[in-house]
Amino acid sequence: MNKYIDREKSWLTFNARVLQEAADSSVPLLDRLRFLGIFSNNLDEFFRVRYAAIRRLKFENADAEKILGGISPDKLLKEITEIVIQQQSESLRILSEIEQKLEEENIFIINEKEISREQENFIREFFIQKVSPAVVTIMLNDLTEFPLLKDTSGYLAVKLVMNSSDEDEKDEIRYAVVEIPNTINRFVVLPSNSEKQHIILLDDVIRYNLNYLFNIFDYQSISAHMIKITRDAELEFDSDLSKSLIEKISDSVKERRIGETVRFVYDQAIENDTLAFFLERMKIDSSDSIIPGGRYHNRRDYMNFPNLGRYDLLYKQNAPLPIPGLSLEGSILEKIKQQDHLLHAPYQSFSYIIKFLREAALDPKVVTIKITLYRLAKNSQIVSSLINAAKNGKKVTVQIELQARFDEASNISYAEQMQTEGIELIFGVKGLKVHSKVCVIERLEAGKVKRYGFISTGNFNENSAKIYTDVTLFTANQFILKDCIKVFEFFEVNYKVHRYKHLFVSPHYTRTKFYKLIDREIMNALSGKEACIKLKMNSLTDYKMIDKLYDASNAGVKIQLVIRGICCLIPGVKGMSENIEAISIVDNYLEHSRIYVFCNDNNPEVYISSADFMTRNLDARVEVTCPIYDQRIKEELIEVFDIGWKANVKARYHSEDLRNKYRKNGEEKPFRAQLELYNYYRNKLEVVTEKI
Repeated sequence: MNKYIDREKSWLTFNARVLQEAADSSVPLLDRLRFLGIFSNNLDEFFRVRYAAIRRLKFENADAEKILGGISPDKLLKEITEIVIQQQSESLRILSEIEQKLEEENIFIINEKEISREQENFIREFFIQKVSPAVVTIMLNDLTEFPLLKDTSGYLAVKLVMNSSDEDEKDEIRYAVVEIPNTINRFVVLPSNSEKQHIILLDDVIRYNLNYLFNIFDYQSISAHMIKITRDAELEFDSDLSKSLIEKISDSVKERRIGETVRFVYDQAIENDTLAFFLERMKIDSSDSIIPGGRYHNRRDYMNFPNLGRYDLLYKQNAPLPIPGLSLEGSILEKIKQQDHLLHAPYQSFSYIIKFLREAALDPKVVTIKITLYRLAKNSQIVSSLINAAKNGKKVTVQIELQARFDEASNISYAEQMQTEGIELIFGVKGLKVHSKVCVIERLEAGKVKRYGFISTGNFNENSAKIYTDVTLFTANQFILKDCIKVFEFFEVNYKVHRYKHLFVSPHYTRTKFYKLIDREIMNALSGKEACIKLKMNSLTDYKMIDKLYDASNAGVKIQLVIRGICCLIPGVKGMSENIEAISIVDNYLEHSRIYVFCNDNNPEVYISSADFMTRNLDARVEVTCPIYDQRIKEELIEVFDIGWKANVKARYHSEDLRNKYRKNGEEKPFRAQLELYNYYRNKLEVVTEKI
């Protein structure tokens, strides 16, 4: 009997849940396109990271099969490719269905063969003025080396059958590759004089103008089919001691563009000889994932499909709510001094975090600001506030994670910007990513240092805060914040391991602290006391932690798991996990908050954390888990978990068969957790308003 679900297959099952949202007719049409884009973007990252890692294991590690839980890399790679081919086929079917539905709404996505006479002049002029200067076209036949293709771009593989002056000679064939510019919006909205709205993809604008690109050649036919590659995204660092960490990571990010090809996707309508030419010249073999696809790739671009002013085809956007008792007017620090407050984005406004930092930047009594940064928004207000603080004479210390995957270049740019402004930077701990989300300020009050801060489950990123669900604790609890200061001391002096009285800090204590909490529930269950565990996280992959939860289940502890992504635990198996239920919620917002509740014989302990139950979070990163001491916030987080647990609209069961079966709660009315959570916070606000 299997004890665990394969990690990679569980991840692919999560992405299938995203695809289910694209297929769901109850989801607004333009949001269905967005989910298709998210599905495609997720898959790109999966191949760049996970598929590439397994492929590397195959070539570099003799114990690869043991590491992969008993399956050979070759077999796993083959099974992944088979699953992805099936999912890609399903995504094409869904896209076709959505396009038909859009036509019923007078929105038409046309190709180069469907252009009307009225649209012809616009497209020709648009190509000449906007597209042609940005297009890179390379003739391939005479090159000794195949050009480097980027895995962030799509390409048209072009075949030209040349005219021959000699009837007896075989027609010469020339091949070319055209890079589709990613500096121009992929979706070109065409002018319209009617109710009908027409959109053409940039790919087809180029197809329509192929003659303009290749008119110096005497050809009898020309065809163009899209191809796309994915490269291994692993960063390789050189050992040059004269280089700074920023230089090494910057160089490594540049090297990523020539990483090994791990996936090749092609239009299945491409001619066999053209496909063979590209596979041979690009040195793509059977160890790579070769995926037949549709006419268009890089469907991640559908995340930015134009809304055309059709807000009736999008989810209604609920305005972020204020936090009861915490005004954006006046001093936020004075309010936090009186009691802790919880921010739950995107239901409540992320502006409170910006307000906190802006007030600290201006307050004459604030002397220091310390913060960890992982992923930042473009034009980050967080960074702007920190620079403002430095200009006002505050000592600002920023731990910025330069190795936040795919955000390396952005973080390097921000690091250089902050360094120029006099901010002290810490680049983490060798061998450990810093994934914790912590901020502490120190303020002189009556000659003594008083600390204020916030601890979060998510990034300090005002853009992702609009679509990621995360909770942030604002606190003036001096004991918690003293532990936070110790975390920053660890960043600066790595060889000294601190003892923390309140926080759980990875990599030293998180695992053992959670073991003790689970063990206490086991002892309570065996003693006939109330025992239950409620865990909300993104992923559960650590086998030892799973075994611990199995032990708890066997002792009679009731366990509820809300896990958005990967779940390697198999719930509901008699004699192993019969007391464990596990669901996943995939909806309009990305479920990202980590909330951990331990019954403790009806005296619950509640924690928020930056860490999932993954080996990397427990043992190989700096993570912070924070206890909730304020009774109101404790009750709020338990209610938040319970609302999620009641979901019967966007919830699916985790199961060994990986079927993504929707959870239906008998005859009960539909209960959509994210909508109910917004209503929950709105009701709390109304109650406070009535009291006032």
